[in-house]
Amino acid sequence: MSDELTIWTYDWVPQGPRGFVRDLRLRWACEEAGINYAIRTVPFDGRETNHLAEQPFGQVPFLNDHGVELFESGAGLLHLARKSDKLMPRDPAGEAETVQWTIAALNSVEMVTVPWWFLKLCGDENNGLTGWMGQRLDHMERVLSGQEWLSAGRFTVADLLMADVLRVSDVRAFGDRPATEAYVARVTGRPGFKKAHRDQIGHFEAADRTREKARST
Repeated sequence: MSDELTIWTYDWVPQGPRGFVRDLRLRWACEEAGINYAIRTVPFDGRETNHLAEQPFGQVPFLNDHGVELFESGAGLLHLARKSDKLMPRDPAGEAETVQWTIAALNSVEMVTVPWWFLKLCGDENNGLTGWMGQRLDHMERVLSGQEWLSAGRFTVADLLMADVLRVSDVRAFGDRPATEAYVARVTGRPGFKKAHRDQIGHFEAADRTREKARST
């Protein structure tokens, strides 16, 4: 068991996913909360089977915090939120509101946007999920038109997660939703996001150099 908070990600990924691999969510939460953390890696090559003991679906991230082991980014975010009131308020009403919007980001928005995006990548942009996704995004536009943050009247882990789901440009390009645009810009303009994003990109760029050096020797 580890005696430090460790976030696990891949040692390398191709250019396309960089900046979106979901260890960024946990890095970002730690930056917002001022939680020290280390990054460790599993190989991208053979990822389907090489870390099933830690993540039963062969994905990243997973987290170890002084022996507490968690997989799935949402579970990791809620764990981190319980460690800092910068991510989630401590009053019952504020905590409940934050948790509900955190789950909504995963279950009501991302569950539609991710398969829609995958089908678009496969050449089927106007697929059967298009109308459903549009409805979900319209609901979010209505909510965000009336409030700056999703819960507790301030930034919480729910905003971190919802903004990370909505910042996919292909998703936001689907319709004209100015409140959503302003929300994503506001949340991703935070120093915590910028540092987490920069560090993840730097991590994979360093891996490029390592792989290139290995090929040339």
